[in-house]
Amino acid sequence: MKPFLSANWRYLAMLNYVVDPALVKPLVPAGTEIDCENGETFVSVVGFLFLDTRLLGLPIPLHRDFEEVNLRFYVRRKSADTPRRGVVFVRELVPRRAIAFVARAFYGERYVALPMKHNIEHVDGTLSVEYSWRRRKKWEFLKMSASGEPQSIPAGSHAEFITEHYWGYTCLRDGCSEYRAEHPCWKIWNAARFEFSADVTPLYGEQFAETLSQPPRSAFIADGSRITIQKREILLSR
Repeated sequence: MKPFLSANWRYLAMLNYVVDPALVKPLVPAGTEIDCENGETFVSVVGFLFLDTRLLGLPIPLHRDFEEVNLRFYVRRKSADTPRRGVVFVRELVPRRAIAFVARAFYGERYVALPMKHNIEHVDGTLSVEYSWRRRKKWEFLKMSASGEPQSIPAGSHAEFITEHYWGYTCLRDGCSEYRAEHPCWKIWNAARFEFSADVTPLYGEQFAETLSQPPRSAFIADGSRITIQKREILLSR
């Protein structure tokens, strides 16, 4: 089956915070439950590049390469074979209205279009990434830097928990929707420096303001890969 969307996801800057599960519980789609690591619940601010984006195998002029920044948390759903570990997006930022419209229409995701820009520098073994978006005439940003070569992610590690969620879930009035994202395992750089600057309350909601003002549990940059996203399936509550 031809995927609905394919693209390269590159330079994924991932800033990961421990959060009170009560804050995300109202956002958990029906039929799923919060996925914890060692009893802790996480939210992540993630910025990355979409490159060579295609819908049903076809490139879309002027919409192939762009930035995305999102806030997400982690869930799981029981299935007949094995638990499906996935993500729920609180909000996703992209630079073009058409992209936001397609994502809302076909996947029900919480996309918002804002002016965005990025800067990637990889020189002499030092990697610096920055994703910026403009709201209320002010630029906000997520930036990280690291050095050396990216490393494989150890099995059972915290980084594996954050990166190895291959399903997306969204809330529906009578259930939820589910779609699969497929990609190989990534390698990561642990960030030596990072900075997240945003007015969190109007961007993500007052409930996340305190969490995102605290030091994160981890910060790393994933190298990324080619990815495919399948068409969503509607799962109705029984």
